[in-house]
Amino acid sequence: MKHKIVFLIALIPFFLSAQAFRSYSNEFLNIGVDAAGLGMSKSVVASTNDVNSIYWNPAGLVGIEDYQGSLMHASYFAGIASYNHASFAKPIDKNSAIGISIIRFGVDDILNTTELIDRNGNIDYNRIRLFSSVDYAFNIAYARNLLFKDVKFGVNAKIVRRIIGDFASSWGFGFDAGIQFERNSWKFGLMARDITTTFNSWAINEETFNKIKDAITLLPGQNQELPETTEITKPKLQLGVAKNWRIGRLFNLLTEVNATMRFTKTNDLFSSDVVSVDPAIGFQLDFDALVYLRTGVGNFQYITEFDNSKSLSLQPNFGVGFKYNGIQIDYALTNIGSVGNALFSNIFSITVDYSFFRP
Repeated sequence: MKHKIVFLIALIPFFLSAQAFRSYSNEFLNIGVDAAGLGMSKSVVASTNDVNSIYWNPAGLVGIEDYQGSLMHASYFAGIASYNHASFAKPIDKNSAIGISIIRFGVDDILNTTELIDRNGNIDYNRIRLFSSVDYAFNIAYARNLLFKDVKFGVNAKIVRRIIGDFASSWGFGFDAGIQFERNSWKFGLMARDITTTFNSWAINEETFNKIKDAITLLPGQNQELPETTEITKPKLQLGVAKNWRIGRLFNLLTEVNATMRFTKTNDLFSSDVVSVDPAIGFQLDFDALVYLRTGVGNFQYITEFDNSKSLSLQPNFGVGFKYNGIQIDYALTNIGSVGNALFSNIFSITVDYSFFRP
């Protein structure tokens, strides 16, 4: 049953007419990477300073001192979807660094039942096929210190590849840019995603599309037109302010507040026709940079109930981490208690810093 539901969800966009300029496009790129960042509810735009900065804010890559690599795995929707991330970064010199990463979000082994029933009404289970709906993102990031004191700048070029079985596929391309500024124990960050807009061009298998169209000919009110083949992702901004608080000799508390701004009307906590703002806050308490405890809350959304009333939903997260001799292992549990409409997810990641292995 779950495969049939996902199959229907995957095909819905192909039967809906939509404008090329979309408020929600390439949404898998908004999930986030690294269990440490997700445990803080993605509130890391100002404080990120390792290999995972390729995603959060490429300016933070300047903070690495040697080769770094990172791997992450997560399961979503009760295991239906898998989400994986791998990244690598290295400094070029004392003032600049470069990194690459790949993201894969996919639903595999989906049942294709479009040919289950022939025109004579006969059911043949041998006609059922399996397919996958997979999204990829390839990122190349560059960062350097600017002439101004304590100011870092980074840019991220991304190639997006999306495949829905034999039905359709697309290529996309876009840029992100970020900046960080640090003064004393305060950190500030700005991340501009899709600054030039991200353009996706879809190629639709018309032969397969016509088969599906013929299968639903007898259903009234169905849209039989070929869907849009282009979509453009609108830019969005993420602002972050962070501060380190020293607690005694061995404890340190990192607090960060972020705000994600979309230039469209959504169901975010603050919404208007011009811009919508989704705030988030995260905390990280560490013991001598060895053991980490993280928590955060974000994704504030107004949900419309069946009686048309509005209720506010939010997503609390929790995480722990351990770092020793250049190896950091992190775990995050997102959406504790399944508050709102989303399910909780278990996320694991590992980051290796080669500087600790240098003789």
